[in-house]
Amino acid sequence: MAYKIVKDNCTGCSACEPECPNKAISETKDGLFIIDPAKCTECIGHHDEAQCVAVCPIDHTCVIDDSYPRYQAA
Repeated sequence: MAYKIVKDNCTGCSACEPECPNKAISETKDGLFIIDPAKCTECIGHHDEAQCVAVCPIDHTCVIDDSYPRYQAA
């Protein structure tokens, strides 16, 4: 599963964007951030925990997106 950013919780602080090892996080036109599920690997193979979750100052903003299958490392 990829992570997603809960739009209503995102403050636009940008803490997550530079921490993503896959460049899956980008800023939207309204100054908030989104995660591209096609690029998100849940930080598997890079870090022990998802970096977006680790650095986000607002709890429950970066969450697992159940609509995508779990990432499988090659």
